[in-house]
Amino acid sequence: MKRILLSHGAGGQEMFALIEQVFQRSYGPSGVSRDDSAIIELAGGNLALTTDAYVVSPIFFPGGDIGRLAVAGTVNDLLTAGARPAVLAAAFILEEGFPLESLQAITDSMHQTAAEAEVNIVTGDTKVAPRRAADAVFITTTGLGAVLRPGLSGAAAKPGDKIIVTGSLGDHGIAVMLARENLLGSDNIRSDVAPLTEIVLRLLEAEVEVHALRDPTRGGIAATLNEIARQSQVAIEIEESRVPVRPEVAAACEVLGFDPFAVANEGKMVVIVAASDANRALGIVRDCRYGREAQLIGEVLPAPAGRVHCRTPYGAARLLEMPTGELLPRIC
Repeated sequence: MKRILLSHGAGGQEMFALIEQVFQRSYGPSGVSRDDSAIIELAGGNLALTTDAYVVSPIFFPGGDIGRLAVAGTVNDLLTAGARPAVLAAAFILEEGFPLESLQAITDSMHQTAAEAEVNIVTGDTKVAPRRAADAVFITTTGLGAVLRPGLSGAAAKPGDKIIVTGSLGDHGIAVMLARENLLGSDNIRSDVAPLTEIVLRLLEAEVEVHALRDPTRGGIAATLNEIARQSQVAIEIEESRVPVRPEVAAACEVLGFDPFAVANEGKMVVIVAASDANRALGIVRDCRYGREAQLIGEVLPAPAGRVHCRTPYGAARLLEMPTGELLPRIC
């Protein structure tokens, strides 16, 4: 690896190689959490800390905008740690000449999304870059929350666990891609971007035996399930026919040559739960605003460690590999 490529930010194999070869090499293996949030252990209780940068193009897309994306994405990362999101910080890099009206629309959207997620934006920063030194607006958000359920991690999946996905896949990535290329002819495909506070907190409050939570953003569920299989040293098998994908999203993926399992989502959660609690968990998720299309899609197996298989409707099984290449750049 001599130079940074777009594929290094796509959420697939190249990004994980970058983390291992550069960041972990500099910071040490314990300096970079392989989960979406780091846990800070304090005498009065544990805190979850996460940070993320958003470079989506276009910045306004069907179903959302970069502001809603920044807040929802950071909130969801805190939730994956079993934490109740509390406060956010937001830093903006603005290109000289960016319309003030557009910035106001973005910050209003951030405020509304934060209110929906029951968090406060408490601090931030603003920098302005010369024309053509940045692309419109980049946002970096940092989130802090109180851990309600210690031990949730991609390394905590156990053989026998069941896998739930909270709704249809691929909506966000395809909506943004079609908007970018001016291929949208209607509002049929819209981003799913949303804070999933209600879903996760209700699962935790009901004392469901959740072992792992992960929002399948860059690289989709293909990257997410491979991450979990590698972290936990287990195998994962999913049933292709059970994975919800909207027909219009599936059709767009087929035309454009994308695998919907590798397309980014911004309002979905993968929930790995003990088999004894799977049906109860599914009922709780389906009773939530953003979980009505939830499905139980597979299970965790003891071996072969680190592998993910997808069983087709014809009974055959295919390997669901970690995505590689550029996938869909500038999605989140």
